[in-house]
Amino acid sequence: MVIGVTMINVVPGQDKAAYSELCSLEGIKEVYHVFGEYDFVAVIEVKGLSALNALVAQIRENKSVTVTKTVVGAEL
Repeated sequence: MVIGVTMINVVPGQDKAAYSELCSLEGIKEVYHVFGEYDFVAVIEVKGLSALNALVAQIRENKSVTVTKTVVGAEL
């Protein structure tokens, strides 16, 4: 299992549409609307790195999304 956290910026005024789209994607466990450098933080849980890559690519295909930055969790 791979955990990823993706920070997302969207086109101004497209917050609600982007939120609905993000929540509908399989593998996204939680979506938070945040204030600061990014508009949303999505917590992702998938089977492997290739699945994480595919899901982030799917997020980027959303016309409301302008920027993403993803970090991958690791066990200590």
